[in-house]
Amino acid sequence: MTLSCRAVTLRTGMDTNVASEPVVELTASAAEEVKALMGKTENAGKTLRVYVEKGGCSGMQYSMVFDQARPDDLASEMHGVSVLVDPFSAQYIRGAKVDFSDSLTAGGFKISNPKAAQSCGCGKSFTAQA
Repeated sequence: MTLSCRAVTLRTGMDTNVASEPVVELTASAAEEVKALMGKTENAGKTLRVYVEKGGCSGMQYSMVFDQARPDDLASEMHGVSVLVDPFSAQYIRGAKVDFSDSLTAGGFKISNPKAAQSCGCGKSFTAQA
């Protein structure tokens, strides 16, 4: 399942790097929503991955997905939720905060990124220096 917006010691046996400080921070409300989504059978045994990819109206866009760990992932855990970030994404989103709101207007996951030099109006794409 892909979430609209798009670091945990894993028990998969893969050599994942445990981040001394989380690459991204989940707020308590974001963690609760992730836990609820992880309860769905298609997400069983997977971990939240926060990443960036090229695209969007500002050059880069945020994405989140439930995924399996990869050997070079940076991993962390907060509020009982494991989070994975790949090294490419980490250089653009280190220090970002993921929040969730169930508000009827502007609800959903929101990422606040201190490295974003510019963001578009939708809040899903940004320009940043690595």
